[in-house]
Amino acid sequence: MERYIPSIEAAMREALDATEAATADLFADGDLSLYGMLRYHLGWANPDFSIADSDGGKRIRPLVCVLACLASGGDAEAAIPTAAAIELLHNFTLIHDDVQDRSLTRRHRRTVWSLYGEGQAINAGDAMFAISQLPLLGSSTGSPAIPAETVIKLSRAFNETVLRIVEGQVLDLGFEDRWDINAADYQRMIRGKTATLVSFAAWAGSTIAGADEERAGKFAAFGRALGLGFQVRDDLLGIWGEPDITGKPAADDIRRRKKSLPIVMLASEAVPADRELLLSLYQEPELDDAGVETILTLLRRYEVDDRVQQEVERYHDQAREGLYAAAEPGPARDALLSLAERLATRAF
Repeated sequence: MERYIPSIEAAMREALDATEAATADLFADGDLSLYGMLRYHLGWANPDFSIADSDGGKRIRPLVCVLACLASGGDAEAAIPTAAAIELLHNFTLIHDDVQDRSLTRRHRRTVWSLYGEGQAINAGDAMFAISQLPLLGSSTGSPAIPAETVIKLSRAFNETVLRIVEGQVLDLGFEDRWDINAADYQRMIRGKTATLVSFAAWAGSTIAGADEERAGKFAAFGRALGLGFQVRDDLLGIWGEPDITGKPAADDIRRRKKSLPIVMLASEAVPADRELLLSLYQEPELDDAGVETILTLLRRYEVDDRVQQEVERYHDQAREGLYAAAEPGPARDALLSLAERLATRAF
C-alpha cells in the first residue's frame, strides 16, 4: 500500500524545488527562508533549515487517490501528480489551522507559527496552497499524461474542495462560542473541513482512471465516509490518545477547550448540573490539571469514549460498503479496505 509514497514525495519535492529555483535571486543571505519553513513543516528540514528526515504525516489522502485510480482500472503513475497536489493542499490547511487553534506542536515538533511567528506562518501556508496547484496543472504533460480536459475538471473540483474546507473551518471557529450545537451540526462541519478532501482524493483517482460520473461518485461517497471516520477518531485521540504516540499533550483538546465531538456529545446529553459545570470550566481563561480531570470524569460518567468509537466504526462500515459498490475485487480494493481498517483503530 505504501509503495507509492516515495513517488508522491518526489513529486512534492519537485514542485517545491522548482518554485524556489525560479525565485533564487529574490532572497539574500540572512533572509528568513520561505521554502525552508515549508520543508520544515513537511518534515524535510530542521528549524534551522538543515536537512532532516522527520515525520511528515500519514499521507493517507494521496494514497487514497492512487489506490482509487488503480481500483478503477487506471495507471497509478498517472495519479501521482494529483496525489502530490492533494498532500500539499492538506499541509496548507494544517499550517493555517495551527495558527488559528494556537497549537504549539504537530508530529512531535513545534508548529511553524510557534517557531517563526504568526504572520510568516500565514505566508508559508499561502505559499503551500499556491504550490499545491502546480503538480496537478502539470499532469497533462507528464508520462503518462492526463487529457487536458480532465486536468481542467480536476482543477475546478480541487478549488471547490478548498472552498468546502474553508467553509468547514469557518463553522468550526464559529462553534467555539456556541453551546447550542449537536452531533448533527458537528457532522455538517467536519463534512467540509475534513471529509471533503478525502472524498475529492477518491473521486479524483477514479476520474483519472477514466471512470464515469456514477462510478466516480461512488468513490467520492467512500472517501467522504472514510474522512468522517478519520476525523471522529482524531477527536477521540485528541482527548484519550497517548502523548508519546500522538505527539500532543495528554487531553490536549480539553486543555485548548476545543469543542470536538466528545465535548459536543457531553454537552448535549449531560444533566443540567453537569452541563453547567462543563460550560463553566470551558469559560475559564486556562484549564488547570484539576479542571481537565473533572471533564475527563464527566466523559467517563457518560461513557462518551465508547460511543465516539462506535461512531468511528459506523463511518468505516459505511466506507467499506461504499467501496464494495465502487470497486471491483482486486489488490487495490483490498489495500483500500486495509487502510480503512487501520484508520478505524489507529493510535495517532
